[in-house]
Amino acid sequence: MGAGHAHGSGDQDASPEKKRSKERAIGLAALLTGGFMGAEVVGGVVSGSLALLADAGHMLTDFASLVLAWFAFRLARRPADWKRTYGFDRFSVLAALVNGLSLFAIAIWICFEAWHRLSEPSTVLGGLMLWVAAGGLAVNVLSFWILSRTEGENLNVRAAALHVLGDLFGSVAALAAALVIIFTGWTPIDPILSVLVALLILRSAWSVVKESGHILLEGAPAGFDTREVTTDLVASVPGVVSVDHLHAWSITQERPVATLEATITRDADQLTVRAAIRARMEEQFGMDHVTVEIDVEDEPTVQHIRA
Repeated sequence: MGAGHAHGSGDQDASPEKKRSKERAIGLAALLTGGFMGAEVVGGVVSGSLALLADAGHMLTDFASLVLAWFAFRLARRPADWKRTYGFDRFSVLAALVNGLSLFAIAIWICFEAWHRLSEPSTVLGGLMLWVAAGGLAVNVLSFWILSRTEGENLNVRAAALHVLGDLFGSVAALAAALVIIFTGWTPIDPILSVLVALLILRSAWSVVKESGHILLEGAPAGFDTREVTTDLVASVPGVVSVDHLHAWSITQERPVATLEATITRDADQLTVRAAIRARMEEQFGMDHVTVEIDVEDEPTVQHIRA
């Protein structure tokens, strides 16, 4: 029995320049969000608007989440070492999970406060609320545009963008509530629209928590079916008899990894088969970091071939 061991070429989609671009986008969005947050808190307290206070509370969490996401990119710059052989990239997944969980906390607080406001209605200054909500909407639109134009798929950036998108909806709700209050004087619209925003936030939160949890549990990358891959390699790579111990997971959303053991015929060239497996995994399944162990069918001795 022979054994070979080789790695794929690594992650090309998450280039240093693209990572720096995402880092700059998150840093700028954090500055914009943190800069307007104080004004919205003051406006919410003075006007008596729950929608503004909910939006300000969401902005506070946005700011903390954006700073955490920015720090995750900074930390990921550090090279791998003997204790952390994959480096610090996965910290960004942890940041996304924390951000997603914080969205749940925000939504619960908004619903609780809305119930309290509906039970005990209070005066709301629609004019002040309108101007502050308009300013918040402008800031959130700009922040979301900055985050959404970054290239590629990154769970950390997506979690941050969802925070800002939820805040954008909050600003729209506050703006709509202010207009209703100005023209009709009906203040219950303020907590009602706040609850609608909370439900939108919960939907976004579940998406982020589910995906980041899947990565942290070493789940297979999206669309990667080990049964399909095993069948495909046996059928398409000459000399492969069987594929066993196929495992696939993600370091981050942009860094999928796989390991497998292929049994080949005795007359097949190990290096050629290994290269063909790697090429097939990259071309057909988008997996460019693959560790391949080679076993030779019915061979009594063990050979180690390393790329």
